[in-house]
Amino acid sequence: MSIIDAIILGLLQGLTEFLPVSSSGHLELGSVFLGIAGKDNLLFSVLVHGATALSTILVFRKDIFTLIRDLFQFKLNESTLYVLKLALSMVPVGIVGLLWESEIEAFFGGKVIFVSAMLMITALLLTLSHFVSTNSNQAKDVSFFRAVVIGIAQAFALLPGVSRSGATISTALLLGTDKTKAARFSFLMVLAPITGATLLKVKDLIDSPLTSNGTGSLPFIAGFLAAFISGVIACKWMIRIVKKGQLIYFAIYCFVLASIVMFNYW
Repeated sequence: MSIIDAIILGLLQGLTEFLPVSSSGHLELGSVFLGIAGKDNLLFSVLVHGATALSTILVFRKDIFTLIRDLFQFKLNESTLYVLKLALSMVPVGIVGLLWESEIEAFFGGKVIFVSAMLMITALLLTLSHFVSTNSNQAKDVSFFRAVVIGIAQAFALLPGVSRSGATISTALLLGTDKTKAARFSFLMVLAPITGATLLKVKDLIDSPLTSNGTGSLPFIAGFLAAFISGVIACKWMIRIVKKGQLIYFAIYCFVLASIVMFNYW
C-alpha cells in the first residue's frame, strides 16, 4: 500500500463514514479498484475507523461533555435517559456482530456485485425518507422504541454497501423524528460500536506484525490523518444536509455508482 493509496482510502473512509453512501462499501470498491484488496486491510481498518471515531468526538465534544457531566450526577435527568437510549440502540449491532461475525465477514473481500446490491438498498432508504416528510411542528424526539428500531437499522449496516448513517438517519426520519435530533443520535450512537470493534481488531493484531507485506508506517499515518480531517468536514456537512432535507442527492449517487459497478463486473 503506497502513501497515495492510503490517503485515497483514508479520504473515502472519512467522507463516507458520515455521508450516507456506505464507508465499508466504498473501502471495498476502492481496494478493488486500487488493486490492494487483502493487503494490510486489518491494520488500516483499525486506524481509519479510530480516526473517524475521533472525528465524531471532536464535532460533538460539547454534547459528549454534557452527557458525561450529567450522567455523573447519578440522577434520572434528560442526559441519563438519552444515554440509556444510546445504549439500547447499540444492543442489536452488538448481538449481530458477536453471533454472526464470520458470516458477515464472508460478504467482504472484493464482492463488488453484493456491495452494489446493498448500495441500491441504501438508495431506496434515502429516497423513502426524502418523500415521507414530517412537518417540523409534528417532528418527535428519539423515544426508547425509536432507539431500538434505529439500532436494528444500524445492525443491517454491518453489511458492506448499506450505509450506517444512511440507514439510521433514514429510519429515524421515517419514524417521524426531528431532522437535527435524528442526525445527532445517529452519530453519537456509533461511538461505542466503532470503539468496541476497533479494540477487537487491535486484539487480533497483538500477535501480528505492525506492518505486513512490506508496508512502512508512513502510509498508515497518512491514511489516519486523511480519515480524521475528512471525517470532521463530512460530519459537519452531513448535519447541514439532513437539516435541509437533501438526502435524495445521495440516493441518486448510490444508485448511479451501483449501476456502473454492476454493468462493469456482472
